[in-house]
Amino acid sequence: MAEVLSQSQIDALLNSMKGGGAAPAREEAPEKKYRKYDFKSPRKFTKDRLKMLRGIFDNYSRILNTRINGLLHATCEVEVESVEEQRYYEFSNALQDGAVLTVANLNMEGDRDEEEPMLMLLTTTVMVSMMDRLLGGNGNVEEVPDDYEYTDLDLCLYENLTQEFVRCMGESWNNYIRLDFDFERVETNPTLVHLIGLDETVVMVDLKLKFPNCDGGLSIVLPGTMLTNIFTRISQENPTRRAVGENRADDIMDQLRDSSLDVVAELGRTTLRLRDIYGLNVGDVIDLSQKKDSPVFLRIGGRKWFDGMMGVSEKHLAVKIKQVYHTAERRDMQENE
Repeated sequence: MAEVLSQSQIDALLNSMKGGGAAPAREEAPEKKYRKYDFKSPRKFTKDRLKMLRGIFDNYSRILNTRINGLLHATCEVEVESVEEQRYYEFSNALQDGAVLTVANLNMEGDRDEEEPMLMLLTTTVMVSMMDRLLGGNGNVEEVPDDYEYTDLDLCLYENLTQEFVRCMGESWNNYIRLDFDFERVETNPTLVHLIGLDETVVMVDLKLKFPNCDGGLSIVLPGTMLTNIFTRISQENPTRRAVGENRADDIMDQLRDSSLDVVAELGRTTLRLRDIYGLNVGDVIDLSQKKDSPVFLRIGGRKWFDGMMGVSEKHLAVKIKQVYHTAERRDMQENE
């Protein structure tokens, strides 16, 4: 079947014929690019798992940010750059000769299993700057050479800092499971020691550390076997924890249903001097600077939760609710008005 031209293509063809030129070439749609999949090394973790890890390390970056600011008395911003699954040799091959790795072990629910450790790698520039701040300096360091070698004093400070980094790692998992990471040692020759199998699947988490006068990176290597054990434990424990939480919530609501709260209807507010209040008598009128059809605010616990109109119900004064302030932000906004 012949191809049917659109009106714009017909107009372009006629215009080109009038000008004596050739018809313009059809624009080809750009070729859609697809990510190549290596069937020899299939992915071990789904996108949902990697997304979950990113959320966990977003939490870790906030905890680490607070910890660094407290230790060094400096302003530091920590953010997650990437969470990727790869083979360990991709990370190992990129290590330089003077690289220093922090080795930590997982302690899950008090039972430590013999498994491959977690690794941490900090760029030299940002580590030297942090050590300078730890010794009372301002962190201003010149460009550190790639072959910089840590002294014995440097390694002691390196251990002190990375111990804090490892110690607060477990807090970031508290929403899912209780984990503890124990600092083991600092490895100065990682290329000569087989900490993780070269073909082992790992998840690489890259964090960016930004100080006012320098920045650098923190890379965390999580072995695939460690993550598999963690995810398995989470899958086993989460249904139980959800059921316990739901039962507990029902108990709490049963107790709260019989509780009593004071609801205060506020017609308006005004300011009086003490001598005016002292002279008030029955029948006096106080000007609230409000119209007669102005809304009446209902306060619970001192905050505005509802507004409505004043009226009468079965010969009793009543307030008809017209609007509910569901969110705390809305209640705070109304409180400031």
